[in-house]
Amino acid sequence: MDLASKYFNDVAWRYVDHSSGLEPMQSFAFDDTFSERVGGDMSPNVVRTWVHQHTVILGIHDARLPFLKDGIQYLTNQRGYNAIVRNSGGLGVVLDQGILNISLIFKGKTEVSIDEAFTVMYLLISKMFEDEDVDIHTHEIVHSYCPGKYDLSIFNQKFAGISQRRVRGGIAVQIYLCVEGSGSERAALMREFYQHALKGTTTKFHYPDIHPDSMASLETLLGRPITVQDVMFKLLYAIKDLGGRLNMDPISDDEMVLYDKYYDRIIERNAKMNAQIE
Repeated sequence: MDLASKYFNDVAWRYVDHSSGLEPMQSFAFDDTFSERVGGDMSPNVVRTWVHQHTVILGIHDARLPFLKDGIQYLTNQRGYNAIVRNSGGLGVVLDQGILNISLIFKGKTEVSIDEAFTVMYLLISKMFEDEDVDIHTHEIVHSYCPGKYDLSIFNQKFAGISQRRVRGGIAVQIYLCVEGSGSERAALMREFYQHALKGTTTKFHYPDIHPDSMASLETLLGRPITVQDVMFKLLYAIKDLGGRLNMDPISDDEMVLYDKYYDRIIERNAKMNAQIE
């Protein structure tokens, strides 16, 4: 069975729209909540959309930058961005109203490889944009922010990056899609952040050497206006075209209890980071 059939054909997907009204730390707590529920057969697969205001989401390695305090002060005082540390892999990424985040949450442990989980997201994104006259490639864009094997690019310019997190038998594959605005301006922001947080220091971990022209938005790459809302519709149509069965079951009381636990954990993680840099 091919992956598209395995994950979508006649498979129930629960759609959760969090494209407004949440803080980023709440989003990561919800993904952990749904991962545990899906992993425990207490929920069908979940597809969740989320959009957040000016926030830079840092990875675990970013929290070890030698001058992290200066980097964060640059983001907050000079550029008006909040900064938090997430609980999934990768390095820093930019979130704003022109970035659409999608989480695909399905059951899996060691029998689902890391590459397979990433590929499920790639297949879905490819389906979403199959009517566009462009080829979407998946390989590392070395000079982007948060570079990785499953960067998505058009004309060798990155517009999306994928990470994943596994919690209690559930897998959350998360992608950020740079839809509107300027991808290169966001990349320039992250280049400045690393310059402030590294100050030329040599570190054991290699932080990205960001070239702003290595990144672009879908709006730029497709050569036409496209909105976050447009891409959300493409997402839902693609799941249905692949044979998925969509529902919008509400969040249960049990899920809210779990959510509170995971939210407290990510609040605690960020409190520790803030304590270290004060």
